[in-house]
Amino acid sequence: MSAARERLLETATRLFYAEGIHTVGIDRIIAEAGIAKATFYRHFKTKEELVVAYLVREYDRQRGVLEAVPGTGTDSIVTIFEKLGELSCGPGFRGCPFLNAAVEFPNPEHAVRKVVDDYRAWFRDLMADKLHAAGHADTEQMSRALLLTRDGVTISGGVGDPETVTAGIQAALARLDK
Repeated sequence: MSAARERLLETATRLFYAEGIHTVGIDRIIAEAGIAKATFYRHFKTKEELVVAYLVREYDRQRGVLEAVPGTGTDSIVTIFEKLGELSCGPGFRGCPFLNAAVEFPNPEHAVRKVVDDYRAWFRDLMADKLHAAGHADTEQMSRALLLTRDGVTISGGVGDPETVTAGIQAALARLDK
């Protein structure tokens, strides 16, 4: 990846996450990245291509982090949700970048929504695999409940409600043994 493309993605990531995708214009990203407009368009034909690249990069980052969580089965699920709880209650947390993007791009056929859908399906499948490894009786329903918990935790954390984050995680983890 070229240095200019890297700066564009880093700048877009910071601004999109902090302020929202539609509120941040290309001219601002170009200015803050310190590149020429022609350089931007050499790397991305449209802002939407940049948004997709931002989300794909975040997807890859999260996949790397979550797949590297030590342990197997429910132990690793507990670790994932404990870390998610800490992160979502930390400074600068503004919710899930995928859910934030989904709100800004309501058309389910849009390329941005396809990345969001892929990420959510991957997370659900990751939970199902860990539940299966633990011998859980209903991996399909429980993996969906864990996805819903993840979504709720990131929303509650994003609006500064740590009590609900904790309660949601505790309720979901209590169901792991059933």
